[in-house]
Parts: sequence; C-alpha cells; structure tokens
Amino acid sequence: MEFNVLGPLEARVRDTSIVPTAGKPRQVLSLLALRAGRVVQVESLMAEVWGEAIPRSAATTLQTYILKLRRNLNAAGIEATGRTAKDVLETCYGGYRLAADEFSCDLADFQRLVRSGGRALDEDDPRVAAGHLRRALDLWRGPALVDVPLGEVLGMEVIGMREERARALEMRLDADLRLGRHTELVAELRMLVAEHPLHETHCAQLMTALYRAGYAWRALDAFQNLRQALVEELGVEPSPRLQRLHQAILANDVRLETPSFTPYVLTA
Repeated sequence: MEFNVLGPLEARVRDTSIVPTAGKPRQVLSLLALRAGRVVQVESLMAEVWGEAIPRSAATTLQTYILKLRRNLNAAGIEATGRTAKDVLETCYGGYRLAADEFSCDLADFQRLVRSGGRALDEDDPRVAAGHLRRALDLWRGPALVDVPLGEVLGMEVIGMREERARALEMRLDADLRLGRHTELVAELRMLVAEHPLHETHCAQLMTALYRAGYAWRALDAFQNLRQALVEELGVEPSPRLQRLHQAILANDVRLETPSFTPYVLTA
C-alpha cells in the first residue's frame, strides 16, 4: 500500500486507487493514514467529519464509511498480500487503526530526509544537507491534502505539515548559502520575501545573498522594507539579530563574505 498526502490524496494497493470519491470518507481515510499504527478514537473521527454539529446517526454513518474503505481495499486485491481488509483497517476499542507496517507514505519519507538534512547541517556538511533537503521538498506535489475537505483535526495536521515544509525550506536555503550559491538564490528569495513580507529569516537570507552578490544597497533596502512592514502591521521593530545583520552590512563586516556564515549568528 502507498499513501501520499503532500498534495492531492493518493492511496493505492497494487497500483489500484482506494481513495473514496466522497469528501467525508476521504477525511476518514486521511486521518487514519496520518496516524497509522495508532488508534484513532471515534470521537476524533466524528469531530473531523462533522465538527460540533454531530448528527445522531454519526456512529452508524461512520461505520458505513469504514465498511466502504474496506470494500475498496478488497476491490484493489488486498487479500493477495496475505492480509484481509479487517487486518489492515482494524476495529479497536474506541476507534479504528490503520496498520502502519502495511504501507509507505510520502510524509514519512519527507520527515526522514529533513532529519538527515538537519544532521548534515549540524555536522557542517552543507552539500549533503542541501541534497537531502531538496529531495524532501521535491516530494511536495502541491498543498497538503489539497483535495480533501479539512475539519478541525485534519486542519491542525495540515498546519503542522506546512510548518515542517517551511522549516525544511529555510534549512535548504541556509545550506545553499553556505555553498556559495548566493547569486542563484536571489530570485527565489525575492519571491519568498514578497510572499511573506514579515518573515525575518527569509529577509536575512536575502540580505546575505544580495550583499555577497555585490548589491549591498539592495540588502539595506530589503531590511527597510521589512522594518516598515513590521511597524505598520504589528507595531514592532525587527529583532535584535536582524538589526545586527543590518549593522554588519553597513560596516562591511568581513564575516559576511564567508560562505560558512549563516544569517543571524552575529553577536553584538
């Protein structure tokens, strides 16, 4: 079995899709897949599907969704793997569980690659880190579960996935900066800063890339744009670490030219 959640939902058994066409069963399947190996309580499934407006028929309807998912497993030939649909999608005390050893998932692959990339960065090996992190980010085919209705439970799961992706992107950009790829990063970072005008890390990365590419004035302009956005939107100044980077650019601090330098490490 294979589940992919980093984009439109995909679930296959022996190359046959088992994704339901209706929205609510897709929610149930998605939540079971994201928590594979753990019991998902009936209350959590109901909260995801119906929110606070849980109908009296919810328990019976949920059982119908589970039966439909098992029928899809059977139709895809799950028994050819030596397991039954009930073995793969188990009824447990208080809920249901999707057997974790039965499938691969792109989210798990993404998280594994990000951990490897993070370790490589900690070990000062930006080339290996950039490779792991780039492969991790390439697994994303669009917004997570983009074709699945999101209730309160899946909504929180998706927020977590977005945060993981954002952190992986920050680390990949840091790795590329350490490799001296500042010139080729400028366009990507300018787009990211335009999309996220309050994001200090991307601004720091852009300032560093622009400075190294010979555009100190543009780096200073990026700082002023961020400062204006922070003051207007939140009434706050840039963080002390970003202000230190700003001062380092004004002073032509030689540390900024070092490829291994990472934005924000400057001390007062």
